[in-house]
Amino acid sequence: MRGVFPRRTTEPKRNQMAKSLAQLEKQIQQLQRQADALRSKEVAGVIERIRVAIAHYNLTPGDLFGAKGSGAKKRATKATGNSAAKRPPAPPKYRGEGGQTWSGIGKRPNWFKAALAEGKKPEELAIKD
Repeated sequence: MRGVFPRRTTEPKRNQMAKSLAQLEKQIQQLQRQADALRSKEVAGVIERIRVAIAHYNLTPGDLFGAKGSGAKKRATKATGNSAAKRPPAPPKYRGEGGQTWSGIGKRPNWFKAALAEGKKPEELAIKD
């Protein structure tokens, strides 16, 4: 005698679950918005504290992120306003006929290239101690 008695359906439970799920999703969205707003406020405060510290300690991007050639030397040079941190020029290793000199570091000067083109060897132009 199937079919005589109405079958119990789960429709009311599914409907309740759907409402509960929709309510939970709405709650999640509200909480996410609150969390995002709170995080933005906290980030703004952190950024302001970092800016104050950077200004107080005269930090450079190199100090913070480790770029080459940064650090105390750069700050000292900036503070004094002179370029005392520069390296002295290298002593000359080669001398031309006109008295020109070259340390052997960097790009070859024109007088050195011309002398080589004339057939001279670098050893002939070397300054002998």
